[in-house]
Amino acid sequence: MDKDTYILAIESSCDETAAAVMKNGREVCSNIIFSQIELHKLYGGVVPEIASRKHIEKVNQVIREALDSADCTLNDMDAIAVTYGPGLVGALLVGVAEAKALAYASGKPLVGVHHIEGHIAANYIENKDLEPPFMCLVVSGGHTHLVKVMDYDSFEIIGRTRDDAAGEAFDKVARAIGLGYPGGPKIDALAKEGNRDAIAFPRAKVDGNEFDFSFSGLKSAVLNYLNQCEMKGVEINRADVAASFQYAVIDVLTTHAIHAVKASGLNKLAIAGGVASNSSLRANISEACKREGISFYHPSPIYCTDNAAMIGVAGYYSYIKGVRHGLDLNAVPNLKIGERL
Repeated sequence: MDKDTYILAIESSCDETAAAVMKNGREVCSNIIFSQIELHKLYGGVVPEIASRKHIEKVNQVIREALDSADCTLNDMDAIAVTYGPGLVGALLVGVAEAKALAYASGKPLVGVHHIEGHIAANYIENKDLEPPFMCLVVSGGHTHLVKVMDYDSFEIIGRTRDDAAGEAFDKVARAIGLGYPGGPKIDALAKEGNRDAIAFPRAKVDGNEFDFSFSGLKSAVLNYLNQCEMKGVEINRADVAASFQYAVIDVLTTHAIHAVKASGLNKLAIAGGVASNSSLRANISEACKREGISFYHPSPIYCTDNAAMIGVAGYYSYIKGVRHGLDLNAVPNLKIGERL
């Protein structure tokens, strides 16, 4: 395209209210995030009604800040992209309603974006040479998927969790050992002080699909270990528990991802989602990729957690392919990867 393309992106699928301005799909002009973590810590997790109300309070503010930081106006935008699923329905509705109002008032095209496809697209921001096809391991609080990215808008899920997502397991184990919310970063930090081989937690194998995941058994094993220690009066080394649990998760994620890349005939692996910011996971997969001669791609941590820049990237590639949504666009909390409205 001869002319630069600017996308205003909005993300509000869970507990971050975010807006960004993206240029030509890979250049971040601004990326503003208002996090509600401190608010939800009081409750040990995200409270949907509170999240929705806070989005309403902050959405106009973050959009104004994103435009100001990019030294742009709404008139400079070529399209408005917004997350419309999956996520918390009330939270999604705030972003979708805002995007539709802006599109109607400005006459700009509206482009709905799949949240998980946005996470995958975050890899394009800093890895300018990355292009499909490649394998992507998506690990977040609600999703653990192995996705074959065939094109910018074409995806095939080859593996998924049968029960708990990896991030969900992190949160539950963190709560059990008294770390609180959010669990992932706290376990990652504490695990650095522990011995990952101290406790032999199980690695589940799933019948029917060698690429699928299961973490509920591992979570139960941790809870049983803690209960047994308590019943026997044995002192619990929380750092060892965190390190051993985390390594059990990382070992399975890494093994499955490397196997999927080799089985698919690809030589590129990317990671995405909030858990992709875990330092041990990144290091473990990086080492495995080096051993196997696989090119490894990952976003910076700021682009792993929920943000609007990634939505702007995915929105850009949809926009240039002619995707447009009407003012009847609605939130779809259970939207599947690759599903289109």
